[in-house]
Amino acid sequence: MAKEFSRSDRVAEQMQRELADLLQFEVKDPRVGMVTVTEVEVTGDLAHAKIYYSAKANTPEQQQGLEKSAGFLRTQLSKRLLLRTVPQLHFVYDASIDNGMKISRLIDDVLASDAASKDK
Repeated sequence: MAKEFSRSDRVAEQMQRELADLLQFEVKDPRVGMVTVTEVEVTGDLAHAKIYYSAKANTPEQQQGLEKSAGFLRTQLSKRLLLRTVPQLHFVYDASIDNGMKISRLIDDVLASDAASKDK
């Protein structure tokens, strides 16, 4: 019977849980702020991981803070995960939530203008 998920998918899922916990409780860098890990993609050889995150205000300082804390996060992941080598961490801002909110606002504006035109 074949496995439903590849090993890299299972590692990515576990890394997402652990990184969310570490970013919330362990990282002390004030530049990082409140960050939500939306997805983690791990390469097949487990050498690199892309961490997609969203934040209320994406700033270059926040990106820099995440990149600077990558070594600390990697060390903590090595203690929490049973892996021979922990992947290099690469942080990527996920703008999908911002785009969704923008589209929602546009739809609300159109519905409000449509309702106003029907009332006239």
